This record gives sequence, structure tokens and C-alpha cells, in this order.
Amino acid sequence: MRTEYEFSKMKGRRNPYARLLKKPVTIRLGADIVEYFKTMANQMEVPYQNLINLYLRDCVQSHRHIQWVAHS
Repeated sequence: MRTEYEFSKMKGRRNPYARLLKKPVTIRLGADIVEYFKTMANQMEVPYQNLINLYLRDCVQSHRHIQWVAHS
């Protein structure tokens, strides 16, 4: 085994499995919801899409259910 390796000449490779980790979707959200997450994301210095994904993941892991009340 070498004591030192030269990494500056190596070319980066994309992760072939990265596209399997997240699925792009189109979703319609209220403007106030998007603004809320954008504001929070700016404070945390993360992309707002990541923040929404983290929140939804927490809902899934916590087995949170929405209580739907139908209005008549």
C-alpha cells in the first residue's frame, strides 16, 4: 500500500444510484406554504425542497395521520 495517493488527476463519477433515491414529482402547494418553507430554509441555509422532504419524511417515520373533517 502506498503512503500517499495522487487524487488531483482523478475524474469524479456520478453516483449511479442517486436517481433511485429521490423521485421528481409535480405538486401544487399553496403560496403561503411555499413561502413558509422558503423562509425557514433561508434561515437554515438549506434548499427549501430538502426541508419539505425532511418534514414529510418525519411524518412518515412518525406514522402521522391527517385528521380529515368533511364540511357539509
